[in-house]
Amino acid sequence: MRGDDVAAGAGDGGEEESGVGKLLAAVRAGESGRVPALLEPLDSAARELALVRLKALRAEVRAGKWATPPYVPDRIRSALYVAGAGCLPTPAAAASWLGARDLQVREEDKSLALAAIGDRDPEWAADLAGRLAGRRTVAENSYPLLHGLIVRAGRTVPPTDGYVTGWARHLTGDRLVERLREDPRTPVLVAHALAMAEAPERLARPLGRRPEGHWPSALRTLVGEGVLDRARVLDVCVSRLLRGGPIRSLRLPLEVVRLLAPDAEELRARIPDWIGIAADAPSPAAGYAQDVLVEAASAGALPVGALAEMTAGVLLRTEKKLVRAQLALVGKVLAREPEAAGELLPVVTEAFGNEDTEIQERALKLVGRHLPDVDARTRRELAGAAGLLSPTHRRAAEALFGADLGREVALPYEEILPPVPEAQLVAPPATTVEALVAELVVKRLPEDPVAFERALDGLVRHAHRDRAAVAEAVREAFPSPPWGQEAHCFAHETHGVHVVLAGLLGLLDPALVDFRRGKGHGSDICLHQALSEVLDARLWEAAALVGTDALPFLLAAPTRHTGAIDPLVLVERLREYGEAGVEPAPADLAQALLRVERADPSAGRAAEEAAVLGTPAGRRLAAWLREDAPVGATVRFLRRDEDRTLRRYHPFDRAVVDLGEHPAVRAEFPPAFQWLGGTLEAAPRRCSHREEGRAQWAPVLPADRELLAACLLPAIAHSAEADARGATEPLTALAEADGPVGRAVLLALAFGLGCVDADDRLRAVDAVLVLASRGDLDARGLGSELAWLVAEGSVKPNRLADAARTAAATGAYGTVWAVLAAMLPGLLEQATTAKPVHGLGEVLAVAADCVERCGAGGELAGLEALASGRGSSQLLAQARRLLDALRQGADQVLTETG
Repeated sequence: MRGDDVAAGAGDGGEEESGVGKLLAAVRAGESGRVPALLEPLDSAARELALVRLKALRAEVRAGKWATPPYVPDRIRSALYVAGAGCLPTPAAAASWLGARDLQVREEDKSLALAAIGDRDPEWAADLAGRLAGRRTVAENSYPLLHGLIVRAGRTVPPTDGYVTGWARHLTGDRLVERLREDPRTPVLVAHALAMAEAPERLARPLGRRPEGHWPSALRTLVGEGVLDRARVLDVCVSRLLRGGPIRSLRLPLEVVRLLAPDAEELRARIPDWIGIAADAPSPAAGYAQDVLVEAASAGALPVGALAEMTAGVLLRTEKKLVRAQLALVGKVLAREPEAAGELLPVVTEAFGNEDTEIQERALKLVGRHLPDVDARTRRELAGAAGLLSPTHRRAAEALFGADLGREVALPYEEILPPVPEAQLVAPPATTVEALVAELVVKRLPEDPVAFERALDGLVRHAHRDRAAVAEAVREAFPSPPWGQEAHCFAHETHGVHVVLAGLLGLLDPALVDFRRGKGHGSDICLHQALSEVLDARLWEAAALVGTDALPFLLAAPTRHTGAIDPLVLVERLREYGEAGVEPAPADLAQALLRVERADPSAGRAAEEAAVLGTPAGRRLAAWLREDAPVGATVRFLRRDEDRTLRRYHPFDRAVVDLGEHPAVRAEFPPAFQWLGGTLEAAPRRCSHREEGRAQWAPVLPADRELLAACLLPAIAHSAEADARGATEPLTALAEADGPVGRAVLLALAFGLGCVDADDRLRAVDAVLVLASRGDLDARGLGSELAWLVAEGSVKPNRLADAARTAAATGAYGTVWAVLAAMLPGLLEQATTAKPVHGLGEVLAVAADCVERCGAGGELAGLEALASGRGSSQLLAQARRLLDALRQGADQVLTETG
């Protein structure tokens, strides 16, 4: 019903109906301020009638029927919000209306809603307040309404995260202390805020230029005044720190504790909690807990058993500063209480397994100083733990423990690499419409390319058999369309498989479909956007053809988990198309060709059978399979010294990818694919839009590893110098793809190993190890690329060292050494003739560990000159360690590595 029809129907029922008509007229005009007064004279029957018409008007607003002047949808929504609050009869219905996503309005309208509710009884108000408070987003933005309901009810409502966030936002300001002092619920709400898993952001803000609005300082003031109970505040803060979590969630309780400065008695009462915080909390909180416990130990208030427990936890941490401080604390206590050695030294040996050999040395020296203070049994226990030490400390351990150390039988080194990944066959699509719809409603479907392709193929197949049945099932499964209320949003975004659902339901503008199907690219499009739009082109094509005889099933549906298609399976699919007299859809066929495994042993036979089909598509497949490289790319990465105008913090500006000329691709592929034929200029290009859909990039080119790497390279390079995350997600699929390993793959791996984000580096490590296990890793080539990237500063040595250490720890010491051995000579020469690269010592430490473990030997150019220098820096110490390890391993015979 249109708004004019609502107005016309409002004048047929006498005085009551006239009141409803005035209310509806005010709502349509967006006059929220008039609504409470217009509601006041209406009885329950009139409000029930008004509610029916308000719901109809709300549906029209959601459908966009009031989006043109003189109407303003936001104002109408505000008036609807207020009017609904006064007409809904139950707290549950009112909470549903006031918490609806399409009716989230301005804060002043929340106060009007409170007026519209009128004089409901206290139980009703309390019930509504509790329901709204339980919905975090709603409660955050509805504090005036919630507070008013609580005051009106005259009773307390249990605090929730959303309500406390709204409360904090409402109170923050220059009069923070006064407003907290005046609020009778401050003790309860503060306790809840301190205990929240994610405290409101404004509560954890630093002191800044407006100290009067600083929450931790305000809470300290209130504790001093007795408004807040000091013991309870400390208990809540310490308990929250003990629960752990990201440091951003712990800033508030940590700062409050620091400002309260607990005295010795308060610290002593919470020693077990501080021990847990020191062991498991993020570094800033753990450091504070360690300082607290050091103070307690200095005062003699930390029992030896508690110190041992603390030491065992802290020595397992990765922060070197905390580990060193803990060893120093244990040393001070043992100097004062040598009789505690029997209890403390066994936990000190936890540091024997630390990745930092300097920390191992400190721990070994500490054990050595106090070894005379332990009995024979403890001495043997300590000697047994010496096996965790790096081989570089083996001689010192032998000198210290003597016969107690025992003799280990030296076994030949054996490289440990992950098993070669086997291709997993993709299961056939869902056999029933019910199972298909169940797959389509999975929210994370786009993040699993195999599941996505299965669902898409299943949708096409079932719609071809019975379009009406699938359409009805889709309508039932999606009563509220996933893409929103307005189908015209597809003009701006494809929305994944939902565009195909919209096509199935007949909701798409045919002109828009034709435009998106034929959309091509300019010569300056970024490569990962080109990858994403390949999928978009396929989806728009499917949206146009779904449920018709022109698309019985998808040719491009993968048969392997990598996205690849078995050549013989694709021939059989084309045979079915030919027998049915169906011409393949252009985008579907193009993607199928890009996915077919040309390196498969059956490719030759498949080419012969495809040619025999006698169809244009069969001939195209036969020619494609017989090409050595129907598409391909070369990549060049500009060094900083090649062009001084290149911006330092935009490494993707320096990637030059040349896709080469492939006339057949440009002539036979649809527009969205023609960039693969060389339509993009081989020039650095910048990407400024969001990098989404990474999971779908690799399955576009599963048979062309080098080409895929070239497309991924700019985004991965960006992640090595910017705080971007997730760019290496396709690297695992890249390692499992087919095709040669060239410079693009090596550069993608090199930048991945140097990414800012630790998870990105871990994915790069996995890719390196998978390539090694398959025998496809060019270790020397990867090392050569890393050498110049580290030298120019594009890859930071500390990040590379972390990645290399992680890879080596899996047992791949020989593989990692092969990479580092090719990388180090140039950097070592620079270190002896000029300023060394900052952090090179960490890389040398990993290299030394690899050599010690795998027994490699030989010479490394520039190492002896560096090791002969004077000084005790980590760089020189690790250079000497590496040189010594190489000389010791020179005569060893290694088993063959993978």
